[in-house]
Amino acid sequence: MAGIYLHIPFCKRACHYCNFHFSTSLGLKNDFLTALLKEIELQQQYLAGETVETIYFGGGTPSLLNNEELQTILEALARHFTIDPTAEITFEANPDDINEATLLQWKQVGINRLSIGVQSFFEEDLQWMNRAHTAQQAFGNLQLALQHFSNLTIDLIYGTPTLSDERWQHNVQQAVELGIPHLSCYALTVEPKTALDTMIRKHQVSNVQPDDQARQFLLLMDWAEAAGYEHYEISNFALPGHRSRHNSSYWQGKKYLGLGPSSHSFNGQGRQWNIANNALYIQSLKQGTVPFEVEILTPDQRLNEYIMTSLRTMEGLSLDHVQQLSGDKISQALRRNSHKYIQQELLHEKDGKLILTKQGKLFADGIAGDLFV
Repeated sequence: MAGIYLHIPFCKRACHYCNFHFSTSLGLKNDFLTALLKEIELQQQYLAGETVETIYFGGGTPSLLNNEELQTILEALARHFTIDPTAEITFEANPDDINEATLLQWKQVGINRLSIGVQSFFEEDLQWMNRAHTAQQAFGNLQLALQHFSNLTIDLIYGTPTLSDERWQHNVQQAVELGIPHLSCYALTVEPKTALDTMIRKHQVSNVQPDDQARQFLLLMDWAEAAGYEHYEISNFALPGHRSRHNSSYWQGKKYLGLGPSSHSFNGQGRQWNIANNALYIQSLKQGTVPFEVEILTPDQRLNEYIMTSLRTMEGLSLDHVQQLSGDKISQALRRNSHKYIQQELLHEKDGKLILTKQGKLFADGIAGDLFV
């Protein structure tokens, strides 16, 4: 089983913190769609006959696609790939693109899961981020979406200078009271060359405070646990039965194909990534060539990826799996190296698996990096 990710590289406006590949001009949209359909055709053998169990429209802002465009893409996927009848098909949408008509259209063409970029229910936070929607749209259109989709997730951001602990609790509580079955919660990261990075360096806005972010993450874990959510991955919380099948496949090392500019793919042996330039992507596909680079992973790289991804999940890192991948010597060395984190109560071992504690999740990347071979 495998997944397909489609990157729709257009947005109405640029959020100050975003470093994803996108354009705020829709001038190349039609040419992009033609190129995307061509890439679907050219890449139909990449998954080597695997059945596709998840499809994910990300971006950018996929909800800028009209119904005819979305249907054309889904029909092309169905022609060139074997799609499981029960496939999870996720569609990212901004609150300002949601209304009764769009919800009905998305459902009609086969979308069965929404990912809604709420980020906050407070106007001040949204303006600080330069989001396109209002707090009223975030709440009202989310209520509307719940009338049509029982399977959806929302994004929330914490650790911004405008977000007090009280406001952060309100955001989480609002999601809980609405009955949102899945939450993706991210600490605001100041990425290089973003508008936010520039504004901070010019002292136009306050910088983020790591201590505030750590505290709000710990609070989030407590609140989500009390509300019955599984903290199944560092940034993801789900009510039972509502984990993201698509994102889970990444952490489980399953194969996936990325379509569109800047998208990444993995076939079990290596990774490839498309050029992050709309015009060059379109030009290359016009000539019948997918513009990508390839990296074949070494055994050590594959093990390190497993360490990084498995430690992020509630199931943890299986020492037996490490032994199968790399042998007794490396498995035993990893166990020895993990002992200091167990003593510090950042890791614990259960049934042959290394699992991060709540405190340990604050240092997930650092711990994983220290355990790399």
